[in-house]
Amino acid sequence: MTPQFESLQRQTRRHFLRDAGQFSIGAMALHSLLGGKAAASTVPANPFDAKAALARAKVKRVIYLQMSGGPPHLDIFDYKPELVKRNGQDAPDQFVKGKTFAFTSGTPKLMGTPRTFTQHGAGGIWMSDAIPNFQTVADEMCVVKSMFTEQFNHAPAELLLFTGSPRQGRPSMGSWVTYGLGSENENLPGFVVLISSGVQPSGGQSCWGTGFIPSVYQGVQCRSKGDPVLYVSDPPGMDRPLRRKTLDALNDLNQMQSEELGHPETATRISQYELAFRMQTSVPEVMDISKESKATLEDYGAQPGDSSFANNCLLSRRLLEQGVRFVHLFDWGWDFHGTGPGEDIRGGLTDKMKRTDKPVAALIRDLRQRGLLDDTLIIWGGEFGRTPFREGRTAGSAVLGRDHFPDAYSIFLAGGGVKKGFSFGETDELGFGVASDKVHVHDLQATILHLLGLDHEKLTYRFQGRDYRLTDVHGHVVKGILS
Repeated sequence: MTPQFESLQRQTRRHFLRDAGQFSIGAMALHSLLGGKAAASTVPANPFDAKAALARAKVKRVIYLQMSGGPPHLDIFDYKPELVKRNGQDAPDQFVKGKTFAFTSGTPKLMGTPRTFTQHGAGGIWMSDAIPNFQTVADEMCVVKSMFTEQFNHAPAELLLFTGSPRQGRPSMGSWVTYGLGSENENLPGFVVLISSGVQPSGGQSCWGTGFIPSVYQGVQCRSKGDPVLYVSDPPGMDRPLRRKTLDALNDLNQMQSEELGHPETATRISQYELAFRMQTSVPEVMDISKESKATLEDYGAQPGDSSFANNCLLSRRLLEQGVRFVHLFDWGWDFHGTGPGEDIRGGLTDKMKRTDKPVAALIRDLRQRGLLDDTLIIWGGEFGRTPFREGRTAGSAVLGRDHFPDAYSIFLAGGGVKKGFSFGETDELGFGVASDKVHVHDLQATILHLLGLDHEKLTYRFQGRDYRLTDVHGHVVKGILS
């Protein structure tokens, strides 16, 4: 690169406005353009300082339990006796004609659930025999049976659910929450991600990424086996005092660059280095579940040293106790197409739930016993549901499976701010569409933020001349589920 080109490259608009002087036309124009919103695009000295909610918050923290792949809701929560009665019949044309499904074409056969349903709790919530442990905490649950989305493939559906857009590049829900509220422990990240079943979610790391807001707010992926956070430990030959000295030197260089260029990501880098240093002692301690009682470990089905959903549920409680604001658990293996025994809605679903509903029920009980459930929000669900008919590729198989289905599905919430022992919304008698109280994924996002004391229309970040928000230009708080 020639010196002349380097000189021209340095003549950016930022340099011009800076060098023009504090009271120049350029400086005044810049101030006018910012309109007092400069703070929205900068990183504070400590970005995780707890911030006051915009309204009276009903919850302080969130655990989002994502069953990646789309659980078969018609075999778990949404009981359809008419669908059982018409099992094996052709699906009515009005429900399938002109529609596109992931792996099904032509006229599929209706499939009623082979599971046994009974009602549980004071609210009489319908639950199948696949979820015996959920049944024990029915009085804590708010089941929403009227969810819907526009996306019928995994990655775009997860991205829409967690970032508000089916395409990559937007901030995730957990990032919006920590950007808006901060954390309550300066030694731990405000947003932690835990993954089980050995597979990343289809939406990838964008599900906990920050998009265009400062990357300091992205989720930190922790592990329940091995080093809790990759590369946070000191490398061979470096002790803690030497690490501190190295970071001080790096921070001096970053501070010089920050003063020179004023780029918010430089401040992010400083904050992340400092947080990583503090995490070296705080994270291993909080991630060590061997300190839990034998009774607690048995209740969750957790085993120290394992990498499991049960361990992650127990870890999420420990993280919340230490002030982490948003904990996101991803568990893969819910894509019940019926392509093998593990995807059968009979034995396959039973086996999957054995590893899932026990620790979730234990988590709800544990939070309640510790006085944390009233100000914690738990969400359990997938990115979409499953069809009321057999999946096309496996229609002739002995294994029973269902295709992706975005038009209607179920989730449940528990904890602060939501009704207990309550079912909300209904699908039609065959389960093809929402019949009452529709809840779009943007509505769910708006409701989660509302319970945290955040207005989804006001929690914005200016990027490329536009104010962005998690719910894009949509979303309404679902008042019917609020306590």
